[in-house]
Formats: sequence, C-alpha cells, structure tokens
Amino acid sequence: MALVDDVRMDRTKLEVVTTETPSDAKAYWQTKTMLERLEALELTRQILNGYDPATTRFQRVLEVTRHP
Repeated sequence: MALVDDVRMDRTKLEVVTTETPSDAKAYWQTKTMLERLEALELTRQILNGYDPATTRFQRVLEVTRHP
C-alpha cells in the first residue's frame, strides 16, 4: 500500500494545528478515527524511510545445483 502516491494536498482544506503541550497533541489525535491515525502513521513512515514501491522487493536468490 503506497500512501505516498495517493496523497494529494487540498490547500483549501489545509488546517494548521499548533500544539503547546503533549496533552494538546494527544487530544487532537483522539478526535481522529483509528483508521485516520493509522493512515497518518503509515504515511509518516513511508515519507521518512523514502518508500519507493518500484524498488521495495524481496531479494531474488538463484542457486545452481547438479542433478545426479
């Protein structure tokens, strides 16, 4: 799931939230649904780790064996 590709910023709906204390941040996230929280977490993870679905794959391993 590549959330980075699906995210588009709608500048008409942009909301800037300033949190003064950790409890303000907690209160903000408690107003969000569990799905919204998980999507925000996953988006942050993908942005910070440089997620690229084209290069994120399992390594292929080739082993040559001789058949008797």
